[in-house]
Amino acid sequence: MTSALLERKVNHWRAETAERFAFIVDAADYFVVARKAMLKARHSIYLIGWDFDSRIRFGDDAGEGPEKLGDFILWLADRSPNLEIRLLRWDTGAIKALFRGTTLFTILRWKWHKRITLKLDGAHPLAASHHQKIVVIDDCIAFCGGIDMTAGRWDRREHLDDDPGRRNPNGKPYEPWHDATSAFDGAAARAMGDLARKRWTIATGEKLTPAGREHDCWPDDLVPAFENVCLAIARTRPEMADIAPVYEIEEMYIDLISRAKRWIYAESQYFASRRIAHAIARRLVEADGPEIVIVNPVSTEGWLEPLAMDSARARLIEALRRIDEHDRLRVYCPVTANGAAIYVHAKVMVVDDHYLRVGSSNFNNRSLRLDSECDVVVAADAPGNAGIESRIAALRNGLIAEHLAADEERVAARLEESGSLIRTIEGLCRETTGRTLVPFKIPDINGVAEWLADNQILDPEGSDAIFEPLSKRSLFKGWRHLRRKRRK
Repeated sequence: MTSALLERKVNHWRAETAERFAFIVDAADYFVVARKAMLKARHSIYLIGWDFDSRIRFGDDAGEGPEKLGDFILWLADRSPNLEIRLLRWDTGAIKALFRGTTLFTILRWKWHKRITLKLDGAHPLAASHHQKIVVIDDCIAFCGGIDMTAGRWDRREHLDDDPGRRNPNGKPYEPWHDATSAFDGAAARAMGDLARKRWTIATGEKLTPAGREHDCWPDDLVPAFENVCLAIARTRPEMADIAPVYEIEEMYIDLISRAKRWIYAESQYFASRRIAHAIARRLVEADGPEIVIVNPVSTEGWLEPLAMDSARARLIEALRRIDEHDRLRVYCPVTANGAAIYVHAKVMVVDDHYLRVGSSNFNNRSLRLDSECDVVVAADAPGNAGIESRIAALRNGLIAEHLAADEERVAARLEESGSLIRTIEGLCRETTGRTLVPFKIPDINGVAEWLADNQILDPEGSDAIFEPLSKRSLFKGWRHLRRKRRK
């Protein structure tokens, strides 16, 4: 009999009960509910993130107080004399952010306020980043996922080609954007408060105490997917002087992939991790292994990242396809009704109907070893979680339905009928006239891109790997025995 996922202590930090747990897809919904939760704050708000843009608007539901993030934070602090608001963001990205519109002016206003504290997180190795996306309010509710409170993130689940709301603060439109996060309360939220305070101490040296008396911060119209569910928290913390490394997320990924019986459905901004690809390869060579579906963006953002990250993805997928003799691997990219690419920033994995993971970590080396990350996991085999399989399946089917302009019930019916995740998706793809998923096409890779990818120049496997000689690096390190196993 297979042991329960959380019996392996190395794949998570803490497992606590969430009285309510909600899965939130896309920032149009997230910004609104996060704002409503902050309106209920009495003692403390921690905003821990890769980036914040004070100019963004929360969305259509303005409600009480200003609609822009920067003004709203000031208004909250003025309204509530016992409220302390702390913002912690990645230090390297902050320099450029200072020159975004009125950002510098807003930051100065924050700095003048006695109960608003903005700090920069530089507690990371060279070339690493603080990548967590966490909000904790009074230790009563926490948000953890992939959505940053910054520009370029807002979008609705319809991902319309010409949504007037999808504009940056300067009025410039941006491409459709797909993302996901979670909200939860109870002991799990208190644990996230502990995590936020620990990160604050690592970054600033200041020790904080927990919030005051508990109360209900849950937004009135946020419908939970689960109630009284055991929730595991997994982290990546890179190795630094006087700070022990934590690789729980890496262990969790490997465990989830190895436990799959029928299906793995995953969404990730990147697919460049040698370890994750190797774990997938081990399942593909099995005669009765699971189907594996990965949803990625057509291309990553920036000008240098596509050279390295997209090239590493192409190389890994090409290698996986070669050993996928049972035809159980698919990599798709979502597009709008008019064929425009929808950028995938979500970091989600659903294994069978048993495990749901959502967080800040991607399928890349940085997320497993170099950057600070935080994920949460709902496991059907955890204590007290019996009977939640149908709800985990519904969340996965809802994501597929979003990408295929379908509805959750239709996806569920097709999956029941076919017994195949791949046949279900490809059948619905043929029928849709709206949004759809297109197969990932391996691009032509020039010599520079191949060299960057193979030597993991922009995606090292840890702080020590940055200085490792190139002769010791390889995107396909450890694959030889898989090739031998396939030949046998």
